[in-house]
Amino acid sequence: QVQLVESGGGLVQAGGSLRLSCTASGGTFSSYSMGWFRQAPGKEREFVASIRWSGSIIYHGNSVKGRFTISRDNAKNTAYLQMNSLKPEDTAVYYCAAGYRSIGTTAGEYEYWGQGTQVTVSS
Repeated sequence: QVQLVESGGGLVQAGGSLRLSCTASGGTFSSYSMGWFRQAPGKEREFVASIRWSGSIIYHGNSVKGRFTISRDNAKNTAYLQMNSLKPEDTAVYYCAAGYRSIGTTAGEYEYWGQGTQVTVSS
C-alpha cells in the first residue's frame, strides 16, 4: 500500500510562487508515474501535470502550461509541483497521485491519492 503526503500549500498573492511536495512511502516510488490534480469548490477534479516514473515524459495541463512544472526525485521518494505566476483561478485543493501506468492524464489512471493541500491565491 502506498501512502502519499502533500505539503507546501498555503496563501499567496497573485503573481507569486509556491512549490508543492508529495512524499511517498510503502512502495517502490521509482515504479510509479506521478500526477498532480486540483479541485476547486463546485468544480470537477482537473488534471494539472504528470510525470513518468523515469522523468522522461512530462505532461502539463493547458491551464498551467508555461507556469507550473512537475518534477521528481526518486532518491527522495518525492514529486514536486513548482507553481509560478499564480492566479486567483489556481485556488483549489491540490492532490498528488501515483499509478502503475506509464503516465496518465485522467484521475482514473491513478491508484493512490494523497489527502490534498490547499492553495489559495489572493487578488
